[in-house]
Amino acid sequence: MSSDALAVLESVDRTPTSDWPGVADPDALRSQLLDWLSQYANPGTRRTYAYALGLPVAWVDPAAPLTTKRRRPPPAGPGPLHDLAWFRWCARRGLDPRAATTGDVKAWLHALDAAGAQRRTRQRMLSTVSAFCAHLAETGVIAANPAAVNRSRLGLSTGSRDASPTVRLTAAQVRALLASASTLHRNTLQSRRAVAFVALLTLGLRISELVGLDRGDLYRTGGDEVLRVRGKGGLHREVYLPAPVRAALAAYLAERDRVTGDALPAPRGRTRGGGTPMIATRTGGRCSRVDLGAQLRRIAERAGPELDGVADRVHPHALRHAYVTIALENGAPIQHVQADVGHASIATTQHYDRGLRTRDSSAADIVAAATALP
Repeated sequence: MSSDALAVLESVDRTPTSDWPGVADPDALRSQLLDWLSQYANPGTRRTYAYALGLPVAWVDPAAPLTTKRRRPPPAGPGPLHDLAWFRWCARRGLDPRAATTGDVKAWLHALDAAGAQRRTRQRMLSTVSAFCAHLAETGVIAANPAAVNRSRLGLSTGSRDASPTVRLTAAQVRALLASASTLHRNTLQSRRAVAFVALLTLGLRISELVGLDRGDLYRTGGDEVLRVRGKGGLHREVYLPAPVRAALAAYLAERDRVTGDALPAPRGRTRGGGTPMIATRTGGRCSRVDLGAQLRRIAERAGPELDGVADRVHPHALRHAYVTIALENGAPIQHVQADVGHASIATTQHYDRGLRTRDSSAADIVAAATALP
């Protein structure tokens, strides 16, 4: 963070009752933020938006009291562009975010560009600001959305030829990750957990979806085992389990039950495992995205020559990306892939009828066959 930004924070923090620079009613602004964020059922989405705006997660937590001794939000977790996040950029200028003009938004974007922010980073940050401002406009707080700018002129448009920076993993590289996962730990339970974790990622799940899975989300329908996955916007979809993933998950859960003593039969008429994390920590808690991401990097680093040159770029989204590319390369219909991963970006298939979902309308078996270990 720059020295002038630190000076602003320090001067405010030494005076607990002082207002947020440029904002006469910080409690009202926070109420408006909470009203906006309440539209998003996924807590991960709310945290992402809070970080993108430069706010601490606790300050946008609906459970926290609105009025605190410190009316201005405390410093959020530092990051490479922390002092240039929209709300903090406004605070440094004594500007109420609700009074910002299109000119202010453009000046902020130019500042991000000058600080080295990549185009995709600027796109995401602008999208967050625009979503919040659109809410303020809809609720009558402001007259119009100042962030509704011409992205093409600012070099921020995303065309169909805009390539993703995510590393493209081949089927052979995914197989190498699965093999490496099995050797990451000497402990049987931890080894099987690593394999199950990577196997679930090969289904094209988002990491936030994976950590949110409960054991009760695994069930049978139409004679097949499926996962009930909660995606963006709180929408659920069914994800089919091909044999390799089903075997990896069953081996992990059986070993976990054996070690923890939970391998008791459920009472008749009841199911066991609702609310219990599908992939759990050593103490049975829910894993964090950060910890699982770090584990995946360790797996990639030990995956041998197949991952040479790309191991440090492997992250959970790379496996989601691999699911899509491998499925399409092997002839899966694009609408099936879209339904599998929960995309809503294909206009002709965004209203895909979930009621028609069967195993034949999933690409899971195609990807599993391409990535299966010999």
